[in-house]
Amino acid sequence: MGEQTNRDLVLAPGEYAFMLDTTKGRVSVLVGPFKTSPSQTDQTVLWDQQTGRYKRVELDRAVQSFVSVPEGHYVRLTNPAATDNQHPEEGKSNDLVKIQTGRLINVPGPAYFALWPGQSADVIPGHLLRSNEYLVVSIYNEEQARANWTRGVVKPQTQVSTSGEEGESKEGEKGASQPQPKPVVNATVSPESITMGQRFIVEGTKVSFYIPPTGVEVVRDANGKLVRDAVTLERLEYCILLDENGNKRYVQGPAVVFPKPTETFVEMKVETKEERKFRAIELNELSGIYVKVIADYKEGDTEYKAGQELFITGSDTAIYYPRPEHAIIKYGDREKHYAIAVPAGEGRYVLDRNKGDVDLAKGPAMLLPDPRTQVIVRRILDQRKVELWFPGNAQAAQVNRELRDLADKASAEDLVASYGLDRGLTDRAVRSFRAPAAPAKEAFAGDKMDRGVSYTPPRTITLDTKYDGAVSIDVWTGYAVMVVSKTGERRVVVGPATILLEYDETLMPMELSTDTPKSDKVLMGTVYLRVLNNRVSDLVKVETKDLCQVEVTVSYRVNFEGDKGERWFSVENYVKFLTDHLRSLIRNAVKGRGIEEFYGNAANIIRDAVLGLAKGDEKRQGRAFPENGMRVYDVEVLDVKINNPEIAKLLTTAQHEAVQQALRIARQERELDFTKRDEDIKRQMADERTETVVHESDLKKEELEKRLELNLAEISAETERERTKRTAAIEREQNDLEAQLSNQQTLDALSKAGLEREKAKQEQALTLAKREIENGLEQMRAQTEDLVKRTGAVTPDLIAALQAFGDKDLILKATEALAPLMILKDEGVKDLLPRFFKGTGLEGVIAAIGQNGGRSSHDRSLTS
Repeated sequence: MGEQTNRDLVLAPGEYAFMLDTTKGRVSVLVGPFKTSPSQTDQTVLWDQQTGRYKRVELDRAVQSFVSVPEGHYVRLTNPAATDNQHPEEGKSNDLVKIQTGRLINVPGPAYFALWPGQSADVIPGHLLRSNEYLVVSIYNEEQARANWTRGVVKPQTQVSTSGEEGESKEGEKGASQPQPKPVVNATVSPESITMGQRFIVEGTKVSFYIPPTGVEVVRDANGKLVRDAVTLERLEYCILLDENGNKRYVQGPAVVFPKPTETFVEMKVETKEERKFRAIELNELSGIYVKVIADYKEGDTEYKAGQELFITGSDTAIYYPRPEHAIIKYGDREKHYAIAVPAGEGRYVLDRNKGDVDLAKGPAMLLPDPRTQVIVRRILDQRKVELWFPGNAQAAQVNRELRDLADKASAEDLVASYGLDRGLTDRAVRSFRAPAAPAKEAFAGDKMDRGVSYTPPRTITLDTKYDGAVSIDVWTGYAVMVVSKTGERRVVVGPATILLEYDETLMPMELSTDTPKSDKVLMGTVYLRVLNNRVSDLVKVETKDLCQVEVTVSYRVNFEGDKGERWFSVENYVKFLTDHLRSLIRNAVKGRGIEEFYGNAANIIRDAVLGLAKGDEKRQGRAFPENGMRVYDVEVLDVKINNPEIAKLLTTAQHEAVQQALRIARQERELDFTKRDEDIKRQMADERTETVVHESDLKKEELEKRLELNLAEISAETERERTKRTAAIEREQNDLEAQLSNQQTLDALSKAGLEREKAKQEQALTLAKREIENGLEQMRAQTEDLVKRTGAVTPDLIAALQAFGDKDLILKATEALAPLMILKDEGVKDLLPRFFKGTGLEGVIAAIGQNGGRSSHDRSLTS
């Protein structure tokens, strides 16, 4: 250590230091305010509490502060002085006193003092307790605890603490004042009965402030806290306390729960938080819990024995609080059992665990099975039944296939539905109840009203129970099924209907012939029998009297009649039974007829054979089958095919001819009817017109007679002057008419003159045309003579031909020129040409043409 002779040790008030005399080994306690000059043999030291030895330190490090205990605090002093808790005096050097090594005392504040070497002090705030807080105190020195039992600082919850109360040091007094006697922590415990290690609970509902006396200490919890939180329970909440003897105590809210000294709160980890309080189980008529009685108890007048099982529903207990005598039986993770919604037309299979019976519970209902005796089971259908009962339903096949796979991997008990909510059951076990899964949530405790700013839709659930319940069969209109139970009972259900099969009931299968013609090679399995408007088609091969092979395609209309019963299902393959019998009847009917007769009247022959002969206007009776109540009420002939092509062609040709003749006669008859009707209508129209004319004449006559009479009356009544005026007016009118007539005659004369001028123009045009024709004819003759002279070898016949050709050409041009005149005169070529060419060289030609048959084709062409 360094030299300390050149330095002074100065201690201020509230400071102290330990000084070791190295020559004598004595330690002094220097308490400020104090000053000293250490000698070479003095050494400042510190007391090491962990090693229990002194440690030499420098002067600066040797200075320590007083232990300060404020009001409302207390100090746990280790190794107090043997003489009345003596502390070193201030302002001097104190020699060591004897201390009580190993002892602990509690000194309430306010206090301010230095420590002796070997002592240690732990200042602890006084324990302020709310009404939902508590302390766990333990007796560590029973003698001191008995002696100081009433000296602890205990403020009742109703008492308000103020400054200057007991426990406060008086100014100038050494050490802290001793606390006055206070109420005991637990009035039921006498100081004489306390023992070492005994624990007590200081409840915040009784004590608001507490400082333990000497001999008593406050025990820290697992987290190091001195003040512990009690459990505040609201309504519908509870907590569980576990005693050291294994018993549990259940406390219901509202309450503040303090444990007993030997109890601890049962905690359960929910999500990531440990919870000590839990909500009660709320039940209604559609929910319940399965409970095992694990200890005898009595409730009211009812006694319950250990081992008894209870199913508590909302009808019995709307809110369930656990009891120490109850243990909830859980299936998997579910504690509460819920009712199943069974809609109308559906059902559930319910197994009686005691008897083994399986009952069918039908909807509409809310089914809440009693787990003590009832278990809901599901029925698994094999692949064949699914195909027959639900043809074409891939989802039904998939569901049952998955259930069969599950049955192969799990035990039969795993297939029992957990009340309609789970597909399988876990291993059943009776477990001690810890706490429900739903912990109590913190929330605003006061009343409040929340009003939303948007529409909140009502709670909606979707029920999809199609494959969870009993097997449901929909029988459509016109169909029937036979339900068979394992006890031998049978019943027939006719659609439209929906049936729920009991657990031991199945549907009777059938195998029906298919394809055309019907045979046993291709069969169709089904459970549905069509009893109304059934249709069965078939191909029947027959032979006529003249050994002609014919194929007839028919379609039968079939009903099943009579009382609903087993008779309908007495024939397994009714299609084959029907077609075989009717084939025989049709072959027999066709065998006695020729091909022409049968081909022309096939439908009636087959209908007579199958349905019976028609009697007047009465309906055919049909063909009944008493074996299974089947009746063929109609038959349709869809096709008649002759296997021999030559015969078929001959019959087709004959039919075509007959059809053509019939159509021709029908057309002529229609024409005759039309003509008759047309002429009749014309006659009626003429009669009506004549009658109309006669009627109009009569009306006109009557009108004229009336007007004449009126005029005569008016004339006879007129004066002479008026008669003269009218005569003058008549004369003027007559003169006007005569003037108009004269004008009309003038117009006629003008028109006639115009026509004469037009005629003269035409005649002049004809004269000019005649001259042109004659000039042309002279030129042609000159050319002809010149040609004759040149050739000299032309025969008379050729000359005649050329002459005729020239005449015809001349006539053609003359006709074209005379066309306007012919139109004006309204005369034909035959009449105009002879008169026009009279006296000319062509007169003979025109006459010859007229003698050769009138107008030739050439003339007609000219005229056109």
